[in-house]
Amino acid sequence: MAPETRERMEERGFPRWRLATGTVVLPDERPPTGQVLVLALQHVVAMFGSTALAPLLMGFDPNLAILFSGLATLLFFVVVGGRVPSYPGSSFAFIAVVIAATGYSGNGPNPNLPVALGGIVAAGAVYALVGVAVMRAGDAWIGRLMPPAVTGAIVGAIGLNLAPIGVKGISGSGLEVGVGLFTVAAVGLAAAYLPGALRRLPLLIGALAATLLYGVLANGFGLARPLDLGRIADAAWFGWPHLTAPVFDPAAIGLIAPVALVLVAENLGHVKAIGAMTGRNLDPWLGRAFLGDGLATMLSGACGGTGVTTYAENMGVMAVTRIYSTLVFAAAGIVAILFGLSPKFGAAILVIPGPVIGGLSVVVFGLITAAAGRIFVENRVDFARTRNLLTVGTALVLGAGDFTVRLGSFTLGGIGTATAAAILIYHALRDEPA
Repeated sequence: MAPETRERMEERGFPRWRLATGTVVLPDERPPTGQVLVLALQHVVAMFGSTALAPLLMGFDPNLAILFSGLATLLFFVVVGGRVPSYPGSSFAFIAVVIAATGYSGNGPNPNLPVALGGIVAAGAVYALVGVAVMRAGDAWIGRLMPPAVTGAIVGAIGLNLAPIGVKGISGSGLEVGVGLFTVAAVGLAAAYLPGALRRLPLLIGALAATLLYGVLANGFGLARPLDLGRIADAAWFGWPHLTAPVFDPAAIGLIAPVALVLVAENLGHVKAIGAMTGRNLDPWLGRAFLGDGLATMLSGACGGTGVTTYAENMGVMAVTRIYSTLVFAAAGIVAILFGLSPKFGAAILVIPGPVIGGLSVVVFGLITAAAGRIFVENRVDFARTRNLLTVGTALVLGAGDFTVRLGSFTLGGIGTATAAAILIYHALRDEPA
């Protein structure tokens, strides 16, 4: 068989993951086998806080959300043929509309959970249909619709939109600020100075070091609320989460289904950012990426879980470690499934104190924002042109300020408004002559 024929066949299926030899591990490469599990654990730690927090805010079962984030990751991996590194976790875009559709009071389990699940399944179906449309129409139009000035603006807006979460996480008492900043410093020192394979685990090492410091100060010297280690001992090793079937209510579907547009924007920004980081054109896989996330959202919602979206936290992990191997994400999905089935492991992760999570968020969200600069530089976006300047400037401010538009029962948050503004402004303004 001719080499070019083998190459075309491989492009249609899964890649043949080569052992990486450089400091950057590309999607179709793999780190040494012994490192894969630890790298996967680092990705699970990065997503765990948010994936568990979002269901709590909506009255969902957090352990079920963790379980289905793992299943969603494996489903996404299969749909994209192992070509796009991504971890789909609980989407915060659903929180406002789910609360509005169910009248959730904010305490305990959501009594109208089935109605919300019907809307989530419908949103996943819309999302999947967008993916099918992109797959059939091709991806060439995406480059025209969203050139580098637009995609960079969207990626930057995502990072800035998340920034207040990280800053809030390290704010508070003097001890909390100190532990949060220590976490940032520990991650940076680990990434820059640790030898060999340890340098690839800066977030995990930073989290462990900062949690140990907090434990000494809080549990040992009583300077802050102590870590509740008893919750780990009390939690069961194995527990099957309770599944809930959806109820398809037209009013709830009309309220929740449009969130699919926000998920499309988030995933598009993710694929563009990873493409810029790796130097790979991932646009041909956009349709499959949308389809994979859409199907994963439908699966999760059909069983009682939250809607899912590609996670910016994990994109930040890739940026700091420079490891983009999709095999690591398949392993992370399996680890998350085990966590979802084990309340004890979940309790152990949730013991990580808030300032440590905040410090990790500052690093991760900052790296996402910096990825926008990489898109601009590598594509030589000319900011002397008014068209580019207004497109990027407006989108970044709308994203950072979380500008929200409410049209009846539909709400479009900062990431969605920044995406819409970037596209509209870029195409409404004429390009200036060079």
